[in-house]
Amino acid sequence: MAELSIAPAGRAGSGALWAVPPLLVLAALFFYPLALIVRQSLGDDGTITIRYFVEVFGSREFHRGVYNTLMIAVGSTAGCLVLGFILSLTIAFVPFPGSRFAGRLIDTFIALPTFLVTLAFTFIYGSAGIVNESLMALFGTDLPPLDFLYSRWGVMLAEITVYTPFVMRPLLAAFSLIEHSQIEVASSLGARPARIVRQVILPAALPALVAGGSLCLLLTVNEFGIVLFIGARDVITLPMLVYGKAIQEFDYVTACVIAVVNVVLSLGLYGLYRWIVAYFGGSRAGLV
Repeated sequence: MAELSIAPAGRAGSGALWAVPPLLVLAALFFYPLALIVRQSLGDDGTITIRYFVEVFGSREFHRGVYNTLMIAVGSTAGCLVLGFILSLTIAFVPFPGSRFAGRLIDTFIALPTFLVTLAFTFIYGSAGIVNESLMALFGTDLPPLDFLYSRWGVMLAEITVYTPFVMRPLLAAFSLIEHSQIEVASSLGARPARIVRQVILPAALPALVAGGSLCLLLTVNEFGIVLFIGARDVITLPMLVYGKAIQEFDYVTACVIAVVNVVLSLGLYGLYRWIVAYFGGSRAGLV
């Protein structure tokens, strides 16, 4: 006869108590501040109204912020996918000295703060940077020839540099699962490298590409430090708009409205990312 094992009620109750401290910390650090932002966005005079949402949604400043945010995020994500695929393909399938070290270096690069890249870009491509100073001395000009850094293109270039490793990491994991015998057979049958990439490698890497791209899209939508540090002219994203309204104009209600929109957009993109990972499976997406 099978024995019926019942956990003691006291043990089950003590197990539930372990969840209380993390929930309290989460409530204090996340849910309570978020609730304050949502409440402030609905009016600060004790009433609840959507009037501020209507005003913000109808303003050109908000429209420009949404446009800049999406344009930079989509452009940066596309650049990360292209550059990440090319670099990962080279590291995984083109033998060269230091390829293994280059693959391991990616994890270290992910941990670096974003301002280091923007600071390096300022030293290299800024108005008084190394490249412009050299070109001005070479051609005898008084104005810097390169002026892309302080624009939307400079922001996208910096974000591509920062977030490409987030695409390369799952790609390299996915490439490691590809049987090299498939590539050898395709090559022995006369397939050119471009055809091997298109018909053998790319289909196997597609889940990792989609997962890495969705993660980059989420990160670039919320990027604040790069845009602020570069100081691009007329490039106001949603996070920058929240900063400007709250810190510079002291318009906290408008800042909270925009912050709520940014949070909803971020949660939607995060949900898309999680759905993609669940749909393809963590191993196929290179995330396990």
